[in-house]
Amino acid sequence: MPRILLIDDDVHLAPPLTTYFARFDCTLDSAQRPSEGLARLRAGGYDAAILDVMLPEMDGFALCREIRAQPGIGDIPIVMLTARGEVMDRVVGLELGADDYLPKPFEPRELVARVQTILRRQRSRPAAAAPAQRLVFDGLAIDLDRREVQRHGEVLELTGTEFELLALLASEPGKVFGRDDILNRLRGHEAELYTRAVDIVVSRLRRKLEPLECIKTLRNAGYALAVAPPPAA
Repeated sequence: MPRILLIDDDVHLAPPLTTYFARFDCTLDSAQRPSEGLARLRAGGYDAAILDVMLPEMDGFALCREIRAQPGIGDIPIVMLTARGEVMDRVVGLELGADDYLPKPFEPRELVARVQTILRRQRSRPAAAAPAQRLVFDGLAIDLDRREVQRHGEVLELTGTEFELLALLASEPGKVFGRDDILNRLRGHEAELYTRAVDIVVSRLRRKLEPLECIKTLRNAGYALAVAPPPAA
């Protein structure tokens, strides 16, 4: 049974959500302060985290950044709850490594659906991935089973969304994937289309892959993997 941690200082939010998540065979725990939430996440056992933007001690953006920097929990799926659906909140959250966002007020069923989507994505290889379990390019290696990416032999810390995007592009090197196609493949058709999210994730991934220039942008078309095969022995 998936175990989710909600970090939100609204004392009236957790009890009904806990009951609702249980209907879908998910355990929802809650923490009202970021320090408590971080301690629980470090203790292990959680499959995803839900962060509110407005929190005491530090805001949800700083908390997201802190989680992503933590060894052992840095790749946990994160859904951010943004106030009033502010576009800038969404952009900042995604830039910091959140896997999805949901504006307040929200329907509990939609939150459950978003969490279920990122959990499915986290636990399975991309449907379009090549049959090979390890994809190797010049300076880049992608282990699909271990969900591990190496750049010149160094293991990279990628979020679940970043890994899925790279694996999707690497499944058919040179093929151009449009933004809407990427969103539908990675986030599920039930998720709200937000094409700017793809640009943000690509930007983050490019920074982590530097100095390799792996991802090519084709104006008004999308993205493609442009890294070359490894040199012949």
